[in-house]
Amino acid sequence: MKLKKSLSILLLGVLVVACSTNPFTGKQTLALVPNSQILPMAFQQYNEFLSENKVVTGTAEANMVKNVGQKIASAAERYLTANGYAGYLTEYRWEYNLVNSPEVNAWCMPGGKIVVYTGILPITKDEAGLAAVMGHEVAHALANHGQQRMSAGQLQQLGAVAGNIALSGDAQNQQIFNTAYGLGSNLGVMLPFSRSHEIEADHIGLILMAIAGYDPIVSAELWQRMQAQESGNKPPEFLSTHPSSATRIQNIRTWAPEARAEARKFGVTTFKK
Repeated sequence: MKLKKSLSILLLGVLVVACSTNPFTGKQTLALVPNSQILPMAFQQYNEFLSENKVVTGTAEANMVKNVGQKIASAAERYLTANGYAGYLTEYRWEYNLVNSPEVNAWCMPGGKIVVYTGILPITKDEAGLAAVMGHEVAHALANHGQQRMSAGQLQQLGAVAGNIALSGDAQNQQIFNTAYGLGSNLGVMLPFSRSHEIEADHIGLILMAIAGYDPIVSAELWQRMQAQESGNKPPEFLSTHPSSATRIQNIRTWAPEARAEARKFGVTTFKK
């Protein structure tokens, strides 16, 4: 009993001290792994990735990636400064690269390290479509979603260890616990956690692209094109780390007027489609 109580106090203590504030939502989020550790690792991995892949330079598409990336970064800096988070991006080292790959993908590492694959450009179609993708990916970094996922993974492992210690000496119940805990924590916590990140990044991304001068409704059109590319073998939404395309499109259409209104606070009155 004393051991169980000690473990409970330890878990509570970890949750209390290892939190940070999301500058876009004001919510407290997990931060067991500090950015002082995450960013150097991200920068190193980014450089390694670039050295192992073909970076496209000097083309109109490569220049578009850098141009849109700079606008999204500037929008983020303006938003954060205006909302009391001046200096939030001090440790960021923005970089925007186009990589030759058929993959329909793009990503932003913690610290502002962005890659867009050439395979996604036929779906983004134009500058505004690219801004929708890059705004979404940058939003993940700004909201520290990578940090939260790493922290949640550590907490999940800590919970498994605590359960096994509490059930030590009872092999049968340990096995039942591990099976139930693994399935329950994945479906009940980790997958919804990841889906909530995607939804949050969609919302933040709309604000960023609108402040950068792009019409946020383009994001809904982008996801319609993405939906057309999907195979018929997608898992049910509750088993996926991402919300369904239909859910995203509906959310984006609801949020687009709000994003335009937010952009007008920064003097943006026309939006490029």
